Amino acid sequence: MSGAGEAVTGPGGAAAPTPAGGPRPPSPAAVQRSTAAAYDEFAVRYSEFARDALDALPMDRALLGAFTESVRSSPAAGPVVDAGCGPGWTTAYLHALGADVLGVDLSPAMIGLARRHHPELSFEVGSMDALDLADGGSAGVLSWYSVIHLPPPLVPSALAEFRRVLADGGVLLLAFFESEGGPVTDFDHAVTRAYRWPIDELAALASDAGFTEVARLLREPVEGERFRRGHLLMRAERPGSGSAGLSVRAAPHRRGTVPTGAGKAQDQAGRAAGPLHEPEAGSGADAS
Repeated sequence: MSGAGEAVTGPGGAAAPTPAGGPRPPSPAAVQRSTAAAYDEFAVRYSEFARDALDALPMDRALLGAFTESVRSSPAAGPVVDAGCGPGWTTAYLHALGADVLGVDLSPAMIGLARRHHPELSFEVGSMDALDLADGGSAGVLSWYSVIHLPPPLVPSALAEFRRVLADGGVLLLAFFESEGGPVTDFDHAVTRAYRWPIDELAALASDAGFTEVARLLREPVEGERFRRGHLLMRAERPGSGSAGLSVRAAPHRRGTVPTGAGKAQDQAGRAAGPLHEPEAGSGADAS
């Protein structure tokens, strides 16, 4: 699930730090059960929220376009996996951009909605830490707010699974809530407990899992959002074959001030995808 839906609502609004020395995190199976149940209950409402969310997010559309183009130009073969696809709006957006894409989510209710809304696409119920895919059989993995519901100790296993299914040269795009200078912090997500991450820390974990950073972007919250958004574009490479990276920080969105480099990608994505849009969240169901 891509739980970017913190904008739907959310009590309070302040982030609550995880107590130091607190109880041990729940098991992966327990996290999956509780996350899937939460998104099952929230599925219809979340789908309606997510349907047009990308319309007002040009930087997000540009990033998805850049991800799709990066997959297309990579040496890797195979489909793109939308890990935590929720109701499939982002999956459909990638498809409209020309990607051969498969959606996977923990929530059966979310997958049911995705199949209903997008019968031409493939969707499966599954867990992002145990994808039913061959080693090295995928060209891209999109994790659009899909690791945010994982307790921090469980994130490395998800990143390792992304690396397992990606061919060498394959592309990973992570989107998440960024902690704005603080440590990993839990907060009152509208659906179920979620976490904000320092971008450097999540990038380091991805590096440990076998990824090389290509680019990063920090986007300040727009109206209706509480938190900064972080994005990491990564490449699956053999050790020692690193590449130069690009760091970008996006200023708050203002009408008529789309950055020059993003404008072209944004326009291309809009023309290619037409009315297909996806929120900054899928359904976090994938333990997201």
